[in-house]
Amino acid sequence: MSMNSGGKPVVTRFAPSPTGYLHIGGGRTALFNWLYARGRGGKFLLRIEDTDRERSTPEATAAILRGLKWLGLDWDGDVVSQFERRDRHAEVAHEMLARGTAYKCFSTKEEIEAFRAEAEARGSYALFQSPWRDADPATYPDRPYAIRMKAPRTGETVIDDQVQGQVIIKNETLDDMIVLRSDGTPTYMLAVVVDDHDMGVTHVIRGDDHLVNAARQQMIYDAMGWDVPVWAHIPLIHGPDGKKLSKRHGALGVEEYQVMGYPAAGMRNYLTRLGWGHGDAEFFTSEQAMEWFDLKGIGRAPARLDFKKLENLCGQHIAASDDAALLHELEAFLTAANLPALSEAQRALMLKGMPSLKERAKTFPELLEKARYITVSRPVPRDEAAEKALDTVSRGILKLLTPRLQTASWTKENLEAILTGAAAEHGMGFGKLAAPLRAALAGRTVSPSVYDMMLVIGQDETIARLEDAAA
Repeated sequence: MSMNSGGKPVVTRFAPSPTGYLHIGGGRTALFNWLYARGRGGKFLLRIEDTDRERSTPEATAAILRGLKWLGLDWDGDVVSQFERRDRHAEVAHEMLARGTAYKCFSTKEEIEAFRAEAEARGSYALFQSPWRDADPATYPDRPYAIRMKAPRTGETVIDDQVQGQVIIKNETLDDMIVLRSDGTPTYMLAVVVDDHDMGVTHVIRGDDHLVNAARQQMIYDAMGWDVPVWAHIPLIHGPDGKKLSKRHGALGVEEYQVMGYPAAGMRNYLTRLGWGHGDAEFFTSEQAMEWFDLKGIGRAPARLDFKKLENLCGQHIAASDDAALLHELEAFLTAANLPALSEAQRALMLKGMPSLKERAKTFPELLEKARYITVSRPVPRDEAAEKALDTVSRGILKLLTPRLQTASWTKENLEAILTGAAAEHGMGFGKLAAPLRAALAGRTVSPSVYDMMLVIGQDETIARLEDAAA
């Protein structure tokens, strides 16, 4: 097991809020954490930050887990629920009180609002300064209190970030934040720190929208005398136009990409390259990514989503896939996209035809379009171009071909000899005959090679389709 500088095994985590699907940005954050841990023999943990009871749903948690599974990101141990750990969070807040790094604040909502209104009237934005920070316990009233952190009022907090460099935050800009509300519930800021500490997280790799949180969270680590993790705040993903990613740019949820027919390996490769680089490497396997991935390679500028690049990489991954594994993933796509499942016979033919199907297909819908000759049943429905290709002359040649094919031994060499011979007899090159043959076999003029199709569907089916088209 590889160690980080502190000599501890690497532990990373992904901690989404279950308020919706797994966003593409969240998918990439999870992937970076997974790659970093897996490449160092460490652990990748998963925590669901479900403290917001109004917005958290079990459906959203299930969608997040499905998205991670589709991306192939396996986590270690059980999924941790932040909400279920609230007693432990409260215990730490009371420990901070005992250590003198936090205090009881009896200020009411009305008093805090009055303080802010008065500051606004003076034209200044003032942080709320609780009168209870240094109060004598003898003066404490008998009513509920919040626990506030005794934040340093002067000096600065320095975040040593692996991506952003040194980030300095002036302490006078941070207030004494509440760690435990007066109703006894912990705040998000406290919960995150306690969970990360208890889970042994050594590296916090997350979106740079959490950069200001890091300063506040670092104060809690210091208040408890705990080791601060290595920070790495990664830039968000932007759309192709350079603006923050939103619905208008297209799909936002990881599962939407599965339904669109992108293979998981291509998606992983693309997301790894989105904002991280290793020399000029564009196409690589997950094994290579684990070996190469580091925090130094993450850029500071937001990465832009580029569908052309995604499709290009997906095409390369489809072509490089093992045939049986690709068929398995194609079937998972059919289920996700609510498309009809393959029959046993179709599955067998798909596997047989996969070597030619997977060349130059960038997505599963493209691969299925090429495999149409396998999934159609006779009589083969034809598109307009296919109807055009089957003119009187072509139909005549197909009629003449069928008896020759009935006695042929079914190898590529024999079929080549028969087809090119028939074309030559009619004073044409094979190219001219290919269009009507494709029309008869696939119902399209664009399809895999005529020989590939004939060898996959076999002699009887080929002859039957040619006879249908010649009729």
